[in-house]
Order: sequence, then C-alpha cells, then structure tokens
Amino acid sequence: MGLPRVGHIDFLNCLPLTYSYQQENFSRGLQLSMADPATLNQLVARRQLDVSPVSSIIYAQNSEKFFLLPDVCIRADGPVQSIVLIAKKPISELAGDTIVLTAKSATSHCLLKIIMEKSYGVRPRYTIRHIDVENALQNDAAAALLIGDDALYVHHHQEPGLYYYDIGAEWKKLTGLCMVYAVWVVGRDFARQQSALLPLLYQRIVGGFKNGYLKKQQAIASVLKDKPFSFAELDEYLEVIRWDFGRQEQAALMKFYTLAEEMKLLARVPEITLAKVF
Repeated sequence: MGLPRVGHIDFLNCLPLTYSYQQENFSRGLQLSMADPATLNQLVARRQLDVSPVSSIIYAQNSEKFFLLPDVCIRADGPVQSIVLIAKKPISELAGDTIVLTAKSATSHCLLKIIMEKSYGVRPRYTIRHIDVENALQNDAAAALLIGDDALYVHHHQEPGLYYYDIGAEWKKLTGLCMVYAVWVVGRDFARQQSALLPLLYQRIVGGFKNGYLKKQQAIASVLKDKPFSFAELDEYLEVIRWDFGRQEQAALMKFYTLAEEMKLLARVPEITLAKVF
C-alpha cells in the first residue's frame, strides 16, 4: 500500500493547514493533492483520494461511501466574505434572469438556490461556467456567484452600481445557524483497511489547522507576495472562517440537507457518520 492520498483545498480558507503542510512538515508521509473544491469532489468520486475535503453537499449525495473526519470542517457563522453573489439588480428582482454559477464549487450552488426560493421567492435560471473575476457579469448574466479567493477579492473591490450579497450572511438571516461549506471525508474501504492510519491523518489535518492558526501571522506573511490582499484583510478573514465541527455545526449541516431535500436538490437527508480516529 502506498502513501495515503490526501486532498487539500487550494484556497485561503485553508491557509492555516496549508502553512502547516508546506512550512512545518505536516505533509510528511502523505501524497498531497491541492485543488479547488470541484476538482477534489471529482477525485474523491473516482476514488483517487483516500481522505479529502469535499463540498458538504457531496457527502450527502454519497454518504454510503464515506465517513466524516471528526472535529474539522470549513464553516462561518454569518458573513463568510468568500461566497458572494454579484448582481445588476436587487436579489429580489432576479426572477427569470440568468445567474452564472462558478464551476469551482457544488455546495454554494445548492445554498444559493435555497436562499433564492426560501428567502426571496425567486426562481432564476442557472448556468455553470468558469467566471473571470474581472468580468464576472457577462452580457447574458444578471448575476454571478463566486467562491473562494475570487469572491474574497470581489468582497474587497466592489464596483458602484452593482449589488453584492454575502451568501453566508443570507443563510444566517434565513436560518439563524452557521453554515458548513466543506467537510473532510474518509473512504469507508480505506477506513476499514487502513484504520491504523486514521489517528495520524486526523492529527495532521485537525492538528495542522490548530498549528497554523496559532502561527497565523507567519501563515499570512507566507502568502502575501503571491495574493492580492493586505495583511489586515487576511487577518480578518481568518477570524471569519472557522474549522471546528461539533454538535452545533452538525445540526446546522443537517438543516442545510433538510432544506435541500425539501427543494428536491437532494434525494435524501443522510446520517452523519464519523470515522473512528481514536
């Protein structure tokens, strides 16, 4: 058996873990694949990764194949800054219009559809494609949904005359709950066959986030020359994003799954089954 194949989201929302992987040797003994969430979703579906973060809706669609790694997710309690809807008109007026959805995500698509219908009673048309952050609103689109570093850039560079909606804030307004955007899955076959590796993988991922957050200043400094953000912007962002996954966060995730099922965006509400790592 080769090295465990571990996915990693190549966005700033995972910067503490990125720092631990790249600067403090937390990736030793791992075969690491860094990509956007949609790519990791595909690799997991093809069983080319053993442990990986995935869009939280992906777990719901494939829960019989996976366990969830305990104590880790990507979440925010209210504004998230890195999932943003840009629109040419108010969100309540988008009925029948075209909204372009980024091709980099899956959970955000479902989340936006829930908010549009449950909060605003609006049913636009949706299309998925890669979005140029400098030209997000093409001629045929009344609005565009961006995620990750692209959305964070837009959050800090808003143009006059356009409307900006933080989807995390919209979810909080609708439900009063935090939103769990991504979870770490473990293939069930891998968990059974390589159970002795699970404590190590847990320590590298959960411990990696804790280590990187404790060294937040160094982590931010390590990426400043390559990212279009100030130290203050990233420092604030790493207080908005959280990575713990306890009972309250699991309940919030179940609320998301329940609303998705109500809207027929999900065939069934899954059980949350955690991997045994101790």
